Amino acid sequence: MVSFDSAAFSATLQKVFSENGLSKLLNYERVGAFEKLTRHMLEENEKYNLTAIVEPEKIILLHYADCVCAAKYLPKGARVADIGCGAGFPTLPLAIVRPDLQILAMDSTEKRVRYVAGAAELLGLTNVQTKAMRAEDGAHLAELRESFDAVVSRAVAQMRVLAELCLAYVRVGGEMLAMKGKNAAYELADAKKALAVLGGRALPIEQIPLRSAGTEDQNHALIRVTKEKKTPEAYPRPFAQISKKPL
Repeated sequence: MVSFDSAAFSATLQKVFSENGLSKLLNYERVGAFEKLTRHMLEENEKYNLTAIVEPEKIILLHYADCVCAAKYLPKGARVADIGCGAGFPTLPLAIVRPDLQILAMDSTEKRVRYVAGAAELLGLTNVQTKAMRAEDGAHLAELRESFDAVVSRAVAQMRVLAELCLAYVRVGGEMLAMKGKNAAYELADAKKALAVLGGRALPIEQIPLRSAGTEDQNHALIRVTKEKKTPEAYPRPFAQISKKPL
């Protein structure tokens, strides 16, 4: 059983969210949900290999605050797909702070998807659905293709590969949000051709300096791509083709 100080966790969560301009996303119930998620994730970590970050303070900054920075870019009531959801980031933090969203968490690893589904059930997050499927396959299903207001993805692939995996899910007029690190500008420049082929147009990169007293700022970035035209039916290609010859 994972043991940590509930009062200290609550205080740290609220402090970190305040330092990063995210306080309005918290209330009493949501603080409790984040604590419950943290306990559950750490208890299940050995079984599922969910995260290398096991200190609650770092989880708050590098997982929770990082993920919910995307919340303000998602329209009210949006239908969202998290492609390559892994351990549920950003699905679970976004679902906690934005109960108005309807989020589909997709990953090719079935045990990760089972974990996310179980965590959502434990937290009572009725706005989360899950699907174990490769992204390049799901994008060709009629019920999923170009049916989402937004697609989010965090730490999955280089931008020109990620764009091919994700943009086919986004409706025309919607957005793809790629959560990136210090190489965001390089990755975006490298993806210029891919975005043009797939029907997307990049918006200015949003720099996200994550702050927490006593620790070095983390320089993260959000790449936003607006969908201007339909993605050609040939895309995404099988992953072997994507990785061998990226757009």
